[in-house]
Formats: sequence, C-alpha cells, structure tokens
Amino acid sequence: MIGRLNHVAIATSDIKKAAKIYRDTLGAEVSGEVPQPDHGVTTVFVDLGNTKIELLEPLGENSPIANFLKKNPSGGVHHVCYEVEDIIAARDRMRAEGATITGTGEPRIGAHGKPVIFLHPKDFVGTLVELEQA
Repeated sequence: MIGRLNHVAIATSDIKKAAKIYRDTLGAEVSGEVPQPDHGVTTVFVDLGNTKIELLEPLGENSPIANFLKKNPSGGVHHVCYEVEDIIAARDRMRAEGATITGTGEPRIGAHGKPVIFLHPKDFVGTLVELEQA
C-alpha cells in the first residue's frame, strides 16, 4: 500500500540555522521558508533528489512542534511521510487494521498542497507517520 518515502521531517527551534547547515555545510538545495498556519509550522524543504528533508519550526502558540521541542529541546526527527495512491482508501484500511489516525481522521491539505493524514506513533513503532496522496 505505501509508496516511496516522500520526506523525513525534523523539528528545529531555529529554521534559518538548520537550513544554513543543510545548504552551506552539506551543499544541499534548500527552499525558502513557507509559513503553514493551518498546521502551526513554518517549513523548509531540503531536496535530496530521491526524497526530501522537511525542516519544521513552530508557528504560533498552539504549534504541535512547540510541544515536541519542549520534550526535545535540541530538535530531532518528528515524523516520516510515505506516499499512497489514494488517501481515503489508505485511511479506511488503517482504520480497519485498528490504527489510530490523529485529529478528526479527515485528510487535510499538507505542505505540498496534497491531502495528508497522520498515524499515531503508538501504532507504528514509536514513529509518527504521515501519509500523503501521491
């Protein structure tokens, strides 16, 4: 059911510093910052050719990334994102298998402008999983 790895998301309290490390130290192609108010984050994407790194910085007081950074002040891997052909079919299959879908369970538009859902880490070896329609 899952397709390719779309991205690995890394939470940071300083997105400019993190982007500089990927751009200047590692020589990667780095996007500009994009506020995502519906998700409470600012994003930067690091293009690796076959996949991406998504840098996440809290945006607003209710950002889920702010809570993550309280527990992990140095930042770190927040989630992994896999592509799926049909987000509704994937959601329904996950529900049938007993997986917990965060929020309402209804797909929301993610940072790439495509429908996404998140699967609770307790069901996926301690890893928050994002599914994105390909």
